[in-house]
Amino acid sequence: MTSPVRVHTRPGQRSLLVTTAVLPLAGWTAHAVVMHRRLAAAGRDPLTGALRRDGFTARAQRLVDRHDDTVVLIADVDHFKELNDSRGHAAGDTALTAVTARLIDWAGPRGVVGRLGGDEFAVATRISPRHRDLRIEQLGHLLARPVAIQGVQLPVGVSVGAATAHAAGTADLPALLRAADTAMYAGKHGGVPVQARPGDPVAPSVHGRRAGRPGTGTRAARSAA
Repeated sequence: MTSPVRVHTRPGQRSLLVTTAVLPLAGWTAHAVVMHRRLAAAGRDPLTGALRRDGFTARAQRLVDRHDDTVVLIADVDHFKELNDSRGHAAGDTALTAVTARLIDWAGPRGVVGRLGGDEFAVATRISPRHRDLRIEQLGHLLARPVAIQGVQLPVGVSVGAATAHAAGTADLPALLRAADTAMYAGKHGGVPVQARPGDPVAPSVHGRRAGRPGTGTRAARSAA
């Protein structure tokens, strides 16, 4: 947007100057609408750019089917409701966008990131077993970095659970998501990603999500904050 300039004009020209000043804002508004439509058409969440549930599920299942080194993660923003309540939804949107960008960067070109709903994300990417522990530890450090929100660097905690076909005993994606979700809850608010272990109990689920989670349609889910 350009700086205002004082120009001597006849009275009839004033409306032209006002219209010219508004054009940059109108242009950005139109651009935002176009981008929103393009993201929606591409099966992506308009806010974060992450894949929507269906797109993520299809691509993640292909990864799991074709590569036995695929790791599936569930990431959940801690105390997200409190952030929205204290600083407004714009601050919450900023946090979600920052978390998504970090997940996409970490997953790399061989991975996929989806927004399952609200402040919950899923990731599927290939990691060599010998590098898995280090890479997941690096993700924890990456997500622990403060986020610039309304001009202030604020900590935004993210709980992460990870699962592999070996740990879940199956290459079925919903089972992997359940195992990752169970691991994530085991370390909730701890700031350290947790990996599912072979033999860990897997919680019941609805549509691949832990029973009682927001969006599963249960009474507990509807009352969860």
